Amino acid sequence: MKNVAVIGAGTMGNGIAHTFAQSGFKVQLIDISDASLKRGMDTISKNLDRMVAKDKITEADKANTLANITTFTNIEEGVEYASLVVEAATENIDLKLKIFKQLDEACPEDTILASNTSSISITQIAAATSRPEMVIGMHFMNPVPIMKLVEIIRGYNTSNEVTSTIMDLSKQLGKVPTEVNDYPGFVANRILMPMLNEAIETLYNGVAGVEEIDTVMKLGMAHPMGPLQLADFIGLDICLSILNVMYDGFKNPKYAPCPLLVNMVMAGKLGVKSGEGFYDYSESRKAEKVSSQFLK
Repeated sequence: MKNVAVIGAGTMGNGIAHTFAQSGFKVQLIDISDASLKRGMDTISKNLDRMVAKDKITEADKANTLANITTFTNIEEGVEYASLVVEAATENIDLKLKIFKQLDEACPEDTILASNTSSISITQIAAATSRPEMVIGMHFMNPVPIMKLVEIIRGYNTSNEVTSTIMDLSKQLGKVPTEVNDYPGFVANRILMPMLNEAIETLYNGVAGVEEIDTVMKLGMAHPMGPLQLADFIGLDICLSILNVMYDGFKNPKYAPCPLLVNMVMAGKLGVKSGEGFYDYSESRKAEKVSSQFLK
């Protein structure tokens, strides 16, 4: 397996493409527009520059990594020779089902189809194809080139052979694959998202301020970043989407998103990517300045 197609050049997609390419795979990076692909490739190049500056890789390593990536705006062309496709499009079930139906028709019969979804059912995604035994979840963590974990999610029909292949492949990338079963939120987000939502509820109920909540969790629980900062980093829209998937899947009120989170997403306050969430990122991408709406 040397040809890997990645669908989506956004934060997760370009990170996945970077990781495969740096490990010597030929990567076909696919997105709907040249502009999106250029942004993705620029991000990969900048991230490689940081690694060069820290003496983690050489300039030759950077050049080889970039040379391993070819960009496409046409799915059929991009997946023509792929042994594996990793879908990393927006966390939207209708979009993912459409993409997997298209991949099923365009890819060779022996191509493994993987989704980087962080919460949506792999079984449901696989049902959109004629090869459910070849469909699996590969949930990478952000930032992909740095984070070691890959959640490997078996759908109801995913074969043992495909699971074993993807577990071994993940190890080739220097990752630590962890197999989980297909339930809403899997393991990572089933545990993480209720914690983030509870932090937002704590702010919403006036128990403490933004900095105070994050400080308690960083210093008291040894978390590398506070839950509100982490929610901003992930994207509040993504957090809301995952919580909605879990709430719909379990019908348990403990997964119901906090009204404050819902309102912030509707207002376009999505965190780092929009420039404001619980913190103000207009001057720095670091969580150094609390958003004005939460100042006492």
